[in-house]
Amino acid sequence: MIRLLLAATAALAICGPAAAADAAKVKRGEYLVTIMACSDCHTPGVFLGKPDFSKTLAGSDVGFAIPGLGYFWAPNLTPDDETGLGKWSEDDIVKTLRTGTRPDGRQLIPSMPWMAYGVLTDDDAYAIAAYLKSLAPISNEAEVAPVGWGETPKAPYQTVVMPETAAK
Repeated sequence: MIRLLLAATAALAICGPAAAADAAKVKRGEYLVTIMACSDCHTPGVFLGKPDFSKTLAGSDVGFAIPGLGYFWAPNLTPDDETGLGKWSEDDIVKTLRTGTRPDGRQLIPSMPWMAYGVLTDDDAYAIAAYLKSLAPISNEAEVAPVGWGETPKAPYQTVVMPETAAK
């Protein structure tokens, strides 16, 4: 019994600080995802004025039409294996945040501010990845494959109005 108690105490002493560090990392990631307003695009209902907070970060049900470029829908960022980031590693998430290129090679749309995220510190980038991986997986077929500008969109979208330049 004493050996078991000593082993448990030793395990707690060894794992305690690591678990606390992991919890702090996830908490930092939650903070960053919140202030970076990720849920503004990646939560169903936001663009309809009725956000579904039971599916926060599970992907948008309304896409963007960017004239001349195409139609795009914000994907599910929860760790669901089939509809989200479940099969992505933390390194995959960090690389996508920094380079704007997904593991499948697809480039993120210009309205996703990956260029600004490219300057995240390693600690912050990996905190975001740890937080996203810590979420409860939500199965949500939110991501519709992007389509080109001349194609027919397969789901609801909003058009991003491009500014016009003044005549000189």
